[in-house]
Amino acid sequence: METIVADLIARQPKQDKPQPVAALEQSTLDPMIETYLMGNPRILQKVSAALDAELTAERTAATRAAMVELKPAIFESENGIVLGNPNGDVTLVEMFDYNCGYCRQALPDLAALLDSDKNLKVILKEFPILSQGSVDAARIAAQVADADVDYWAFHQALFTSRGQVDKAAALKAATDLGLNPITLEMGMKTPRVDRALEESYRIADGLKITGTPTFIIGDEIIPGAIGLEALQQRIANMRACGATVCTSTDQPG
Repeated sequence: METIVADLIARQPKQDKPQPVAALEQSTLDPMIETYLMGNPRILQKVSAALDAELTAERTAATRAAMVELKPAIFESENGIVLGNPNGDVTLVEMFDYNCGYCRQALPDLAALLDSDKNLKVILKEFPILSQGSVDAARIAAQVADADVDYWAFHQALFTSRGQVDKAAALKAATDLGLNPITLEMGMKTPRVDRALEESYRIADGLKITGTPTFIIGDEIIPGAIGLEALQQRIANMRACGATVCTSTDQPG
């Protein structure tokens, strides 16, 4: 608004001597602004673009600050479920919900990465947001992760099962691995399980993550099932230049 008023004033005829200036009444100023905007409609596009750019910059800065604060919880916490090489040179984090169709779609990509990249560390973080069944399944899964069984087999069983994934489905998959369903049901609301879920919600809140799957590689937050090749490219870039996107200045030679 100040820019528009300044432009209107600048368009007024020059005077030799300074003249007393009376304050413009709002009833006078409003039609002037309206006339100016009607004659220069693209100014609104410029204002909108400038506002969008400013808000985007603010969000980016806030996310970067949150990422710095949350990195230990994302990459180092005991609440994450570690697959692949625990000492891998690149870490891929996935936040998921067992009832998420896109997470199910991304499962073969994750399996392919684990099979082909022996220097990749994968961290799975339960992020149940779609239903109470998702929450119950996550509470069972958190206990399975602590047990001496094949968590990956449990994970695959739930994502390849039919119908809604809930407490019953999770208990069945855990029982198939030899775990006691009564013990698991009694442990669903222990502090250990609560901490695992609360940590995921805290990460999501700080990074403005609202959907699943969400992948995190380095400092990049990647929403959605982006496909195997896109994930592989980001992992390769991390090894090449320490970021998911390499610029020409990052390339050797």
